[in-house]
Amino acid sequence: MNKYYITTPIYYVNSKPHIGHAYTTIVADILARYYRFKLGQENVFFLTGTDEHGAKIEQAAEQAGESPQEFVDKVAAEFESAWSGLNISHDDFIRTTQDRHEKVVADVLLKLKEAKTPKGNDFIFKGSYEGLYCVGCESYKKDDDLVDGKCPDHDKEPELLKEESWYIKLSDFGDVLKEKIASDEIRILPVERKKEVLSFIEHGLEDVAISRQQVKWGVEVPFDTDQTIYVWVDALINYISALGYPDGEKVEKFWPANVHLLGKDILKFHAVIWPAMLIAAGIETPKDLFVHGYFTIDGKKMSKTLGNGIDPNDLVKEFGSDPARYLVISQFPFGQDGDVKVEEFKVKFNADLANGLGNLVSRVLSMSEKYCDSKIPEKKYNAEVDLKKLWSTIDENYKEYRLFENLKEIWQLIAWCDGYIAETTPWTLAKEGKEEEVNQIVYNLIEILRHLGWLVQPVLPETSKEILKRVNDNSSTFEQSIEVGKSKPGDSIDKGDALFLRM
Repeated sequence: MNKYYITTPIYYVNSKPHIGHAYTTIVADILARYYRFKLGQENVFFLTGTDEHGAKIEQAAEQAGESPQEFVDKVAAEFESAWSGLNISHDDFIRTTQDRHEKVVADVLLKLKEAKTPKGNDFIFKGSYEGLYCVGCESYKKDDDLVDGKCPDHDKEPELLKEESWYIKLSDFGDVLKEKIASDEIRILPVERKKEVLSFIEHGLEDVAISRQQVKWGVEVPFDTDQTIYVWVDALINYISALGYPDGEKVEKFWPANVHLLGKDILKFHAVIWPAMLIAAGIETPKDLFVHGYFTIDGKKMSKTLGNGIDPNDLVKEFGSDPARYLVISQFPFGQDGDVKVEEFKVKFNADLANGLGNLVSRVLSMSEKYCDSKIPEKKYNAEVDLKKLWSTIDENYKEYRLFENLKEIWQLIAWCDGYIAETTPWTLAKEGKEEEVNQIVYNLIEILRHLGWLVQPVLPETSKEILKRVNDNSSTFEQSIEVGKSKPGDSIDKGDALFLRM
């Protein structure tokens, strides 16, 4: 792999950012930072942004007493501010109300209007539809989708709508999509989501409306100005509009996307409709779709009514940027449904960061100061921890989006160091005048700290800088950074202040 293009879903701006948005964005940032470290800054492109059209936005703006544009400008700024606070290193922040995006949407629709399906039919055609429409989902619902007559995601009864629309001939794409997904040409993870999509296709795909007559806040259909393009069609195109499709260096260099990160509520759009659009337009399909689960907060579903959403800005204010990132991402394995236990944030901060990583750095550098004159001893690495093998495991985990497992690997290494110190008791050896043995222990620990500095870099970027500065590491390449035994004897060590103060 010589390039890496990663995207988050673009977030709908009918309300401000919450911890669910932050979770996906931090995951994307961790992956982007790791691959920049491995492949070089110029070979990674990380996209996030905001989805700003549709009936729901019109309604929210009206309730706020603002024009739709004023409303989306305000909320999009809140997302950008939240990502700044969390030290998110995106390369672009796309907004679907930007001219650069709307132009590409119109160009793609014109291209699709001329396209044929695998069975030789027109990809886009005119039709009328009558059905139950959920404004919250911005999509039509079948009776099977409802619980007690209501949309399960929004707890509201959908309204009966009848209108003439433009459709895409999705029903012609079952075989080609099944083949691409079953063979992992489009790889869907975790595997249960792949099975879910294949089952959905197996039941038969239906043609889908892609335009609305009654929604004014949207991109006009270029070949029918009485209609606007459905918000989700418009939104999906952001992944190529941000690269400047159809021309330009970024399209050539970064497309297809290596991974779209998304929640399972938008899986059908990304695994069925988006690939069908791309195939019809003659554009390569994305390589991976990684689908994460749903959040609950203290065992309850996040909702405006309960007011239990967690504002990422509040986490940053209370804990700081690096700890907030860690606390959000370390709750449960990526890809699963999970429960965030708010009262455990402080406990986890103290246990993992203050008493764990922070305390280890402090202990090792204090020993270096006390027994080695704040210098790296004249020794070679000989600890039993196989750092080369560890990096191989870390790399494989990142390829498979096993971020939680990588955190476990890192904190097991920290625990090993604590056990190594307790077992070897360098303070006792120093009293006995066993200087060579003390020097060997300190060298081993400093070298492991140096690796820890790089291992935590994608998750805790500011902490990483501080650790690497203190152990005097000046590696400039991935290969140098992960080399074993690179800590240079005689180099100065800076103990510094505590990395994390106990709460």
